[in-house]
Order: sequence, then C-alpha cells, then structure tokens
Amino acid sequence: MIVTVTRSGGFAGLTKHGELDTRDQPDADRLEDAVRALGGKDLGSGRPQPDRYVYRLVVRDAQDTEDTDATQHTVAEQDVDATTAWLLDRILS
Repeated sequence: MIVTVTRSGGFAGLTKHGELDTRDQPDADRLEDAVRALGGKDLGSGRPQPDRYVYRLVVRDAQDTEDTDATQHTVAEQDVDATTAWLLDRILS
C-alpha cells in the first residue's frame, strides 16, 4: 500500500507532502490498519477551521502504477485522533 499525504493550510499557509510505501516498513500491519480506519473520518466535523491544517490522503495498491483505483481521504485537523496523528506523522516526517 502506498499512502501520499498533502498537508495544507495552517497559520503560514504552507503545503507539505509525504509518501510512504508500507511494504518497506517493519510495522506495515499497524500502518495499514491506521489507513483503513480513515474511512469514517473524512472531513469529520465538517469545514476546516481558520489557521488549521487539512490533510488530503491518496491510498493506492503498491502494484498500481496509476491512481485510477486510488482511495482519497480528507481530514480536518480538528478531527485527527491519536491513531491518525501517528499515521500522518510517520508519512510527513
């Protein structure tokens, strides 16, 4: 599974990108479980709030060379729980 994250917004309005192939990680199962848990969090409470981040994730199978079957998630900063925060930190650091 390949997960791409784009973080936008925040006080300075900067954008940050990261990508992670879970196959290369020793904790791949935990990473993939965290990605699967994202389904119910899309936008969560609704609109992004001023000066807060918005995370856009694209999840695709490692075998896919194109994003045709990719799953997309959008999560507002105020809706990030501990598991999602850990996932985002792993991908963006």
